[in-house]
Amino acid sequence: MSFLNRLKKRPLGPSGFGFLATAEQVTEGVDLTGKVVFITGVNSGLGQETMRVLSKRGAHIIGAARTLDKATEACAAVDGPTTPVACELSDLSSVAACASTVRQSGQSIDVLVCNAGIMALPELQQKDGVELQFMTNHLGHFLLVNKLLDSLAPGARVVILSSGAHFAAPEKGIEFDNLSGERDYEGLKFYGQSKLANILFAKELTRRYGDRLTANALHPGIILTNLGRHMKGVLMMVMSLRLVTEFKSVEQGAATTCYLAANPGAEGVSGKYYDNSNEAEPLPHANDAAMASKLWEVSEQLVAGH
Repeated sequence: MSFLNRLKKRPLGPSGFGFLATAEQVTEGVDLTGKVVFITGVNSGLGQETMRVLSKRGAHIIGAARTLDKATEACAAVDGPTTPVACELSDLSSVAACASTVRQSGQSIDVLVCNAGIMALPELQQKDGVELQFMTNHLGHFLLVNKLLDSLAPGARVVILSSGAHFAAPEKGIEFDNLSGERDYEGLKFYGQSKLANILFAKELTRRYGDRLTANALHPGIILTNLGRHMKGVLMMVMSLRLVTEFKSVEQGAATTCYLAANPGAEGVSGKYYDNSNEAEPLPHANDAAMASKLWEVSEQLVAGH
């Protein structure tokens, strides 16, 4: 039996969806008319597909990309109403300016999707003394969400793209004494740390603001997008082991994001980690409430002044 046929026979989770579900399938019948959805990284890959599908369901999309030109071009590709904005997540001043622009527009945000990110940089790169993946994947989104808290509608859904790669995080979890990455840098390990931070952020958001919003993190799957452009060696290894059929299409990769953003089955669910549109068990560190609280406090210090 082929791997694809085995997947087809794999039991679906409680949500009724599984590995093969697409973003369109998990949002079938959902009407987002009148809803505003903010998505980072709409110019390519999962962000682009998430924007396309949620726009198709009627949402007004605030689409963010690193430059206004990229955001404008991406937003022009969908038929529904859009507002393009610039948001360079590794530049905290850009993040703050983006949030200010959105606040000034007066739009109330029903769904905030923290999608954009960078992955497994082969060499250490830093911004403001912080390892670049942690800065971009966690701190940029941490600042963005906090700056937009007052613009979120009651019961707003915050959806944060983590990754199964959070299992590759440092052995002790978040290395608070090495956020610069200067000690023992490895691209995948520090990517994993940033993705662990994403889950911890969702859990602490729930603890602090669970009376006014929901926040969940997710693993989208292994998808061949430009996010993995630095991962050629890992991808070649996967292919050599004949695991290539475990890759998801972009349409399948955006499914869990869209499920958490719009499906009625995710209504009221918060502080969870999802995979294949169903709740999954993350690394034990991801459930460490003390680590989540400390991450929030350290993150506040690192973004102070913006």
